[in-house]
Amino acid sequence: MNRLPALLAILVLALSLSPAFATFETRAERKARILAPTSNFARPEQFELFQGGAGTNRTRLDENAFSLPSANLSFEERSDFFIGNGVFDRPWVPAPSSTIGSDGLGPLFNARSCQGCHIKDGRGHPPSAGDVNIVSMLFALSDTEGGPDPVFGHQFQDQAIVGFHSEGRIDVSYDEVPFAYPDGTAVTLRRPTYKTQAALAEDVSLNPRIAPQMIGLGLIDAISEEDIEARADPYDLDGDGISGRVSMADGRVGRFGWKAQAPSLLAQTVAAFSNDMGLSTVLASAPWGDCTEAQPTCRNARHGNETDGVEIADDLLDLVTFYSSHLAVPARRDVDDPKVLRGKELFYQAQCTACHTPKFATSAYASEPLRNQLIWPYSDLLLHDLGPGLADQNPSGDISGAEWRTPPLWGIGMTEAVSDHTFFLHDGRARSLEEAILWHGGEAETSRDAFATFPADDRAALLRFLSSL
Repeated sequence: MNRLPALLAILVLALSLSPAFATFETRAERKARILAPTSNFARPEQFELFQGGAGTNRTRLDENAFSLPSANLSFEERSDFFIGNGVFDRPWVPAPSSTIGSDGLGPLFNARSCQGCHIKDGRGHPPSAGDVNIVSMLFALSDTEGGPDPVFGHQFQDQAIVGFHSEGRIDVSYDEVPFAYPDGTAVTLRRPTYKTQAALAEDVSLNPRIAPQMIGLGLIDAISEEDIEARADPYDLDGDGISGRVSMADGRVGRFGWKAQAPSLLAQTVAAFSNDMGLSTVLASAPWGDCTEAQPTCRNARHGNETDGVEIADDLLDLVTFYSSHLAVPARRDVDDPKVLRGKELFYQAQCTACHTPKFATSAYASEPLRNQLIWPYSDLLLHDLGPGLADQNPSGDISGAEWRTPPLWGIGMTEAVSDHTFFLHDGRARSLEEAILWHGGEAETSRDAFATFPADDRAALLRFLSSL
C-alpha cells in the first residue's frame, strides 16, 4: 500500500494551523513543539525517516540516490525536472559552434557542464597528490582584504578553450598529522598544501572548494530568513561557546556555498555559470566570466550565440534552477537500530546540534512541492569559526578565513554509494567522517573533544548514526 498520500496529509496538517485545530495552540506554539529537540532516544522521532519531507526519495537508495526528483512533484513538474536535468548535464562548447544554444564556454573555465563538478549530483573529491587534473574542485582567490587577484580574478581557472592558455595548474601534496585519543588509540589526519606556478599577487591565497552535494537545495531555499536569523547568536549571549552569525548577501540572508555567500539557489546557479564555465546570464551579463581587465585576450574572445545579450537564456536558467531545487533527499536508513539511536543520543550529548540543527519547517509561502515541509537538514546555515586548522589564509569578503557555513548532513551516509569516495570538509581533506570530526576546532572544539573522550564503542555508534543520515 502506498502511504505517501496519507503522509502528505499528516505533514501538512502538522505544520499548518487551520481554524479547526487552532483551539489550544497557536501556529507558533505548534511549530515550536514540532521543532523542539528530542530528549527521547529510545525510538525514532515521528517522520524522522522522511528527512526531505514529503518529497523524500524512498525508492533508490543506491548510486543514483541523489539524482531523483522530489516524490511530490506533479506530472508537469516532473517533465520540467527532467528537461532541466538535460541542461544540467549538457557539455558546453566554445563559440563559434554548429551546436547553437550550447556554445559560449570559457574562454577560461573549471568545468564544461554542471554535472562535470557535481558528478551524479554528489559530493566532489580532491585530487590525489601529484594529479595533474583537478575534477569537481575549484580554487577561490582572495587577498588580505577579501578582494580578488588583480590578474586572475575571483577564481583560478585551470582549463581553457582551444587557442587559449589556462591560468595554470595546481599542485597538491598532503602531510600526515598524528592524533591520539585519550584512550591511547592513534589515528592520522591529512593536511593538504596547494601550490601553483602562476604569478599570483603576493598577498593572494588559494582557497580550495570541493563541489557540494545537490540534494534538498530547494528545501533549504524555502526556509524563512526569520527562522535562520533566530538561530544566530553572534555575541554568544547564551554562553554556550557557540556564536553562529548570519552571512548577509545583497541585503538578504546567505545560505548557499561553503561561506553562505549566495542568498538563493538562483544566485548560486548564476555564479556557477559565470565563474565556473564563463557563461553569461541576465543576472551576470559579463560574457567573459571571471576574466579581468588584465586579461584582454580573454575578454575579447568570441562569445556564444547570445539571446538578449546573454549566453544562457532565461528559460534554460529557470530549468536548471528548477532541477537543482527538486532533487530529492534520500530516506534515512536504520532509524530504529539501537546502535543508531545510541549514536544519535551521543550526537546530542556532545552538543553537535548546537550548529547541526536537526529540524526546520519550510515556509508556507514557498512553491507547492516545497512549502510546509518538516525537514531534517542537520544545519543551522550560519557561519561558525572552526579554528585555524581549517581556515583559509585570507577572508572571503567580510567572512573570515576560519568561518564556514554549517554544511547540511542529510545524505552524508550515502556519499560512498553515490560518489565512490568518503572525502569530507570543504577541501575533501578528511578521508572519513571520523577524520572530519577530528578536524573541528574553534566553536566546535568542545564537541570534538567530547567525541574524543567517548569510549571506542560510543565513537563507533555516533559514526553509525551519521552514516544513517
